Amino acid sequence: MAGSSASPAVGRTLDILTHLARQPGAVGAAAIARDLELPRSTTYHLLTVLEERGFVLRLPESRGWALGASAYGLTSAYTPHEGLERLARAVMRSLAAELGVAVHLGILRGPLTMYLLKEAPPVPVEGEPSLVTAVGVLLPAHLTASGRAILAQLPEATVRALYTRPGDFVSRTGRGPRGLGDLLGELAPERERGWSEEVELVTPGLRSVGAAVFDLHRQPVAALSCTWRARVPVRDQGPIVASLVAGAAEVSRRLGGPGA
Repeated sequence: MAGSSASPAVGRTLDILTHLARQPGAVGAAAIARDLELPRSTTYHLLTVLEERGFVLRLPESRGWALGASAYGLTSAYTPHEGLERLARAVMRSLAAELGVAVHLGILRGPLTMYLLKEAPPVPVEGEPSLVTAVGVLLPAHLTASGRAILAQLPEATVRALYTRPGDFVSRTGRGPRGLGDLLGELAPERERGWSEEVELVTPGLRSVGAAVFDLHRQPVAALSCTWRARVPVRDQGPIVASLVAGAAEVSRRLGGPGA
């Protein structure tokens, strides 16, 4: 395989990237060397070079390697969300286990939030609510924590461009912003503190928090969020917010954004 290239280093590098692209999760360096029949020293050297350039990412939670933001950038025209989902999944799984609630990854589709991923806790917490935020579901962005987290980090002109019709400001529970002025006023403090919240805007009795994920251009491209019961004070919001914000920052770093 590696010897087929006129330039062995280039061939081996492409072999590693191709191999990682075919894996469902992170792969250890020793396994890469074994599967591709490469010397371990060569494998570690090439992975280090690729990591420096953002083409692979070392994932500490699995002690393995996966494709990085630069590699996904080459194919973003074909699979715009696959890289984002793969880099976010392990972080979301860890958050779900830590917090005991489902964690979602959402993006904007115009004035709507679309949910790409959902990670449930390994052991469901008794009494936790059933959620409408399943993968593929679309909800009004101004009502969801994910949507508001992204909107809060966008320029005001961009938000205005998303909401051009009076019918954009629907309500599901009788709560929420009634127009663009209300929304912009609510987003301002959320932008300052770095996370967003909705209380019974999507479903009565539930509340959610969300934090934006940024790409290498420092643009808010997605958000992580989680939901729990609003009227039963069994959870302290502070640790939930802190963990969610930290998780979103880690996904941003993996995408080559702030902190990379």
